[in-house]
Amino acid sequence: MNNQITHVYLMPGMAANPTIFEHIQLPKEQYKIHWLEWQIPNKQDTLQAYAKRMSQLIEYDNSVLLGVSFGGMLVQEMSKFLKLKKLFVVSSVKSHHELPKRLKLLKVTKAYKILPTQLFSNIDLLAKYAFGETIKKRVDLYKKYLSVSDKVYLDWSIKQIVCWDQEKPNEEAIYIHGDKDIVFPHSCEGNCIIIKGGTHIMVINKYKWFNENLPKLIES
Repeated sequence: MNNQITHVYLMPGMAANPTIFEHIQLPKEQYKIHWLEWQIPNKQDTLQAYAKRMSQLIEYDNSVLLGVSFGGMLVQEMSKFLKLKKLFVVSSVKSHHELPKRLKLLKVTKAYKILPTQLFSNIDLLAKYAFGETIKKRVDLYKKYLSVSDKVYLDWSIKQIVCWDQEKPNEEAIYIHGDKDIVFPHSCEGNCIIIKGGTHIMVINKYKWFNENLPKLIES
C-alpha cells in the first residue's frame, strides 16, 4: 500500500470562500486537503496570468486540483502550469461553447462592462449570480459562503467568465456536473460524470457523494 500523502487543493466558485468545502472529508491517512481562496486581481489581469499566479500556491507536485463553477474554469487554466495527479472540474463548463446564451449575449454586446456589481453587496443578488438561486430562507447560510464582494474582483470575474476562450474540453480533466444545474445547464453532454439531482451548489448539499467517490476517482 502506498503510504505517501496526496495533497488535494480545492478552489471555490465566484464570490465564494472555501468554507463551501467544509463537509468534504477524505481519508486522512492518504490525503491532505488544502483550501484555496480568491485573491483580488489586478484589473488588467488575463485569466491565464491570474492562473499562473494562483498556481504558485500549489506547493506539491502530483497534487489533486478541484475547482467549482468559475473556480472550475480557473483550475483548467492553472493545470497548464502544474504537474497534477488529477484535475476535477465541478459544476462548471468544459469550453466556452457550453456557456448559456445570456452570458454569450453579454460578450457580444459587451454589456458585462456596465453590470452594477456594486449592488452585489446585496447578498440575495450576489447569491443569484454566484449560485443561481435566491436566498429565500437561507440568508445566514449564504452570508457564510459568499464573502468575496470586492467590486474589482466581481467586475474582473464576470469578464473572465463571459470571455473565456477555451475551445475544447481539457482531456486530462474529470468533469462532474449536476443534472439540475441551472447556472450551466448545457454541461452534462460529452465526457462527464452526471450526479442526479445535483444543482450548482451540489458540493455543499451532496458532499457525501464527493466524500465517497473522490478517493476512487483520484486513484483510478
